[in-house]
Amino acid sequence: MFIIELTYTVSPAEIDSALAPHMVYLEKYYESGHFFASGRKEPRDGGVILALASSRAEIEKIIAEDPFYQNKMADYRIIEFKATRKTKKFAMIDADDYLH
Repeated sequence: MFIIELTYTVSPAEIDSALAPHMVYLEKYYESGHFFASGRKEPRDGGVILALASSRAEIEKIIAEDPFYQNKMADYRIIEFKATRKTKKFAMIDADDYLH
């Protein structure tokens, strides 16, 4: 499981003007099963994506498709972690099952 943290490097107005292509990108990876939650940080200086993938390299390839990344509108931090304690609802999210 991965946390992708975005920190904007441009103004909120520039982010807003480029939001539509970013939303298309997000939808692609929700549909594929890689993303299961995302949203803006507060204060609004970036965002967070919770993702499933087989490797960090796969996450890096996915990030490379983000229009915010391609247009140098955000910096990205990738955090990989193993959820060792979960609620019953969260336990239903298993990377091996979720991506197939």
